Amino acid sequence: MRAQGLWALAWRRLRADRVAMASLAVVLAFLVMVVLSASGLIVADWEQEVGVSYAPPGFADAPAVGTAVTPAAPPQALPDNVFDPIADDIRALRAQLAAPQGHGGTAPGAVEMYGVIDPLADDLAALRAQAGEGQGKGGAAADGGRRATLPFGADKWGHDIIRKTVKGGETSIVVGLVAALLAVGLGTLFGALSGYCGGVVDDLFNWFYSIFTAIPSVLMILAVAAVLQQKGVLTMVLILGLTGWTGPYRLIRAEYIKHKTREYVLAADAIGASHWRRMFGHIFPNVSHVALVQMSILVVGFIKAEVILSFLGFGVPVGVVSWGSMLNEAQNELILGRWWQLTAAAIAMALLVTAFSLFTDALRDALDPKVKQ
Repeated sequence: MRAQGLWALAWRRLRADRVAMASLAVVLAFLVMVVLSASGLIVADWEQEVGVSYAPPGFADAPAVGTAVTPAAPPQALPDNVFDPIADDIRALRAQLAAPQGHGGTAPGAVEMYGVIDPLADDLAALRAQAGEGQGKGGAAADGGRRATLPFGADKWGHDIIRKTVKGGETSIVVGLVAALLAVGLGTLFGALSGYCGGVVDDLFNWFYSIFTAIPSVLMILAVAAVLQQKGVLTMVLILGLTGWTGPYRLIRAEYIKHKTREYVLAADAIGASHWRRMFGHIFPNVSHVALVQMSILVVGFIKAEVILSFLGFGVPVGVVSWGSMLNEAQNELILGRWWQLTAAAIAMALLVTAFSLFTDALRDALDPKVKQ
């Protein structure tokens, strides 16, 4: 009977852990959501303005805010300027004034007030006509029938928060996972070469590592962002991946220095295994739990870093939404008491981060060669 390999034993241990399997289900659900969102099968219309500005959460289909349920008022009842907050006061003052004195050469449609001709009278009349056309009958909203309440609320532009959260998760998860994979991949490769080879190779990588760690991480991120000079998901992945490999490098290097003199590695050398096979076929499975722990930490950290990059102007471009941009918008909305966008993004992020951390911890224990079952 053939003995089970390391990964088969790890999968058997993992299946026995209910928390790990539940966490894996949550992580897979988020990944499926990302794939469906990226392919356009879901939330393709997330930019559609389905609600009024800052529509609160609710399931009742209440009339739109600021609209009446009675027939619309006649056009003359509208303010002179729908964009002027003191238009009603001006109209009241005009009603109190005596009949304006005529002046020769007054343009048609111009209004004289306090002896001064209003040159914007025609433009204001056009705006009043447009506002009158937009005002619906029977309680219809002036913006095309937007809903006053949505199940999870709306943002400033009337976008559905739940759709926006799903679309933002696509960007944040891709940035967090791909950047973490890049950082852990570089750190593992550099650490394996440095710890296994030693000598000049080790000195070269240590010198390279010292340069990156000598510069504060924020300044390093800004320096890489300034060099790339572009906004986008790929830019953020490169910024975070090229600056976050130092932590995995340090830990993987130490593990390779410890394991390269172990008996199983010397035995592999005795039977003629190549250096590459000894590095990644024999040693790496025994230190992979370290890389997984770093992967878990970096995914969480990079999702948070995306918020910082968006706040500093190096994040996603205009027209692309992410959990970071949602949290950046929510900090101003909290002053107005609009808490639903912050809540939706925070809950989604917390759920993914918690599930991913629990799963990677369980996977680390399942891959630990000291655990026998």
